[in-house]
Amino acid sequence: MKTVKISLNSIDKVKAFVNDITKFDSDFDLVSGRYVIDAKSIMGIFSLDLSKDIDLNIHSEDNIDEILTVLKPYIVE
Repeated sequence: MKTVKISLNSIDKVKAFVNDITKFDSDFDLVSGRYVIDAKSIMGIFSLDLSKDIDLNIHSEDNIDEILTVLKPYIVE
């Protein structure tokens, strides 16, 4: 598992993010405080506080580099 910090601070960014990660078979969780939701769920994402950075847990070992390349626009350095 790999964890990265991401920013989803607009509706368009959330839609694009969900479209990007649904292309992968791996599981993704968003962690904000004590809440953990499925990152492929738009409704779940909108239940989080999107003004702050969110931890994204990527449950994959094989294609992690490809996933990180696709997620580059959302990752907070």
